[in-house]
Amino acid sequence: MCNTIRGLVNLGHEVSLVALNAKKYHHETTDDDKDLLSKIKYRVFDIDTTVSVFDVAVNLFSKTSFNIDKYFDQEFERLLIRELLIKDYDIIQFEGLMVSLYLSAVRKVSKAKLIYRSHNVENQIWQRLSEQKSDPFKKSYLKMHAKRIKNYELQQLNNFDGIAVFTQQDKSTLLEYGTKIPIEILPVGINLDHYSPDFNKTEFPSLFFLGSLDWLPNREGIEWFLDNFSKDLTDGELRVKFYVAGNDIPDRFDDYDVMGKIFIQGEVDDALEFVNSKSIMIVPLLSSGGMRVKIVEGMAMQKCIISTSLGAEGINYEDGVNILIANNYDEFYDAIKLCITDEDYCKNVGINARKLMEEQHNVNHVTKKLVEFYESVV
Repeated sequence: MCNTIRGLVNLGHEVSLVALNAKKYHHETTDDDKDLLSKIKYRVFDIDTTVSVFDVAVNLFSKTSFNIDKYFDQEFERLLIRELLIKDYDIIQFEGLMVSLYLSAVRKVSKAKLIYRSHNVENQIWQRLSEQKSDPFKKSYLKMHAKRIKNYELQQLNNFDGIAVFTQQDKSTLLEYGTKIPIEILPVGINLDHYSPDFNKTEFPSLFFLGSLDWLPNREGIEWFLDNFSKDLTDGELRVKFYVAGNDIPDRFDDYDVMGKIFIQGEVDDALEFVNSKSIMIVPLLSSGGMRVKIVEGMAMQKCIISTSLGAEGINYEDGVNILIANNYDEFYDAIKLCITDEDYCKNVGINARKLMEEQHNVNHVTKKLVEFYESVV
């Protein structure tokens, strides 16, 4: 979102951001963020999205999913309405499914064209998570939420004037759902000037994972990787240091920590500095959709990345050239072994990854296409 807004501001557009600030996701703003916020009109509303065990139990008897409902707040809806009564907008963009809860209220008070930027096909995440579970109760529970979220998505999609997606896969899925409005594929755009690798500070070989573990697909994926590879990394042939960093890492992950071999670091002060300091990025996503921003950023930092095909979905990669694709234990094992023993190969993969980002993910190019899409809808 920050990169999109930067791109729009750089093109001379006037931008307002009205945001929900979930307490569990709250983080301090950086100097870059503050500079950007000084150039736009910014409104933020704090909301508590934590859910109690009682809330989960009650929701079992509902027709909707608490994963959607918890983002609705009447006072925030009033804030939105006040903002729209004060100023006219040409385009109002909804970032993700959760804020579509406010679509009908916005439609009533604004003549702007309403764009939905779909970060993921949300129900697919829950469906894929259910398929990974062996416990009958967990499988049934996740399937229930997948069905409820899908019903909500189907109700909302054609209420917008246009939809922007990150991948061809997501566009195809939305068309299968019966979406009649225009859909445009726009990849993640990043400001490449912010990504300047310094190989003198990079430890080779080293593996790393970076991601927020309050997002269920991330937590599921890294647990699978640690459960399957801990012994290989500490006592087997894949003897390489592995670093795990990110927000909201559960306390139980401390059990994976092995002194001098596996490091569960938690939140890091500077994500890009952390990425720069390591050489091989692991993305073991087993369930998700959309496009993984962390992969795009890793490629911009010239990292050699080993990812599942699902994790790399939406990126026009070439396996073995600008990324390595691994979808099971054996493929991950072989990819890691190759990478930790051939530094030149890793560097070449990283160089090719950066070239791909320059060609297809430059935020200025992506934002121009986004504006063209706006104009076609208006």
